[in-house]
Amino acid sequence: MAIEIKAPTFPESVADGTVATWHKQPGDAVKRDELLVDIETDKVVMEVLAEADGVMGDIAKAEGDTVLSGEVLGVLKDGEAAAAPAAKPSEAKAESAPAAAEATGEEPMLSPAARKLAEENGLVASEISGTGKGGRVTKEDVLNAVEAKKNAPAAKPAAPAAPAAAVALPEGDRTEKRVPMTRLRARIAERLVDAQSNMAMLTTFNEVNMKPVMDLRSKYKDLFEKKHNGVRLGFMSFFVKAATEALKRFPAVNASIDGNDIVYHGYQDIGVAVSSDRGLVVPILRNTEHMGLADIEGTIADYGRKARDGKLTMEEMTGGTFTISNGGVFGSLVSTPIVNPPQAAILGMHKIQERPMAVNGQVVILPMMYLALSYDHRLIDGKEAVSFLVAIKDLLEDPARLLLDV
Repeated sequence: MAIEIKAPTFPESVADGTVATWHKQPGDAVKRDELLVDIETDKVVMEVLAEADGVMGDIAKAEGDTVLSGEVLGVLKDGEAAAAPAAKPSEAKAESAPAAAEATGEEPMLSPAARKLAEENGLVASEISGTGKGGRVTKEDVLNAVEAKKNAPAAKPAAPAAPAAAVALPEGDRTEKRVPMTRLRARIAERLVDAQSNMAMLTTFNEVNMKPVMDLRSKYKDLFEKKHNGVRLGFMSFFVKAATEALKRFPAVNASIDGNDIVYHGYQDIGVAVSSDRGLVVPILRNTEHMGLADIEGTIADYGRKARDGKLTMEEMTGGTFTISNGGVFGSLVSTPIVNPPQAAILGMHKIQERPMAVNGQVVILPMMYLALSYDHRLIDGKEAVSFLVAIKDLLEDPARLLLDV
């Protein structure tokens, strides 16, 4: 009995997906709940797991193919069907022999993953010897062929008298590799271009003295970590709380545009930009007005782990009334972040840099950070944008204001 491997049911906001990676190839043994294939959508990567033990059958959708919700991706043969050919190794050898013989006159069969890898490395199927069932070329065969191709020039050292060999570059130093852009990265690019084209976006800047927050963090970080079961006190929680308070004071910054209507939100859902291998993702901290510093830090750390593993869910990335991006983790000193529609503004954090500042008529070296607020001028006036950023600056330079609500 064969079990159909189907694509997951996509949310309403996702029309289709792309087969990102097959983790099992035809003939591979499969255990129940083992990962078979990754489906990449515009927002998240969804995993398809095996429903039962068995052996991987034919693959209907190769890597890179577009699939719809619930579409058949391949077939999983049950354990009994898989055991039948395994019980007769002599027959398997007998079948592989003529197949290998025929391979001299015909192009060998390649699995989808092997074919894609061969094309990326400029290999012809006839150049690769298959070790799979019936002479089939597996992904490992292609990898071995690629490695052999790279090592081939090293096995034949050039004659010392030949001047051309002395200046020739080792093979591989000028290689090029063309890979398709991930759906997530393509969708991000599309949204950014759309935001720049359809939004009256402006950016205002300010700077904040980080010494008060740094002193507070240095004084209580050990006690904080011990009190909250290993959750570390970082800077992001202070920025989230400061932004939350500023959003309460300036509702327009927390609003969004829907057609010809302005939607004012009575809650603060703040997105935190997180970098991943597939692109920038923005999971949402919901109801930050009710979250403590430990809740914020713990949730952000959890989102970071999920982003690295590709485990973020659609629900965790949907919505949001405001976004905070921290380019400082990569060393950015100043930038102009792009608003994430339909939101009306985004706050950009940057690297903390010691600079000489004039304080009470004296030059003092202080840890300073540039802040950038990009906003939609159709909804937010310059006065509101500047006042919003100044409010964040004041709250961070005097963290007691967060407790006293002043």
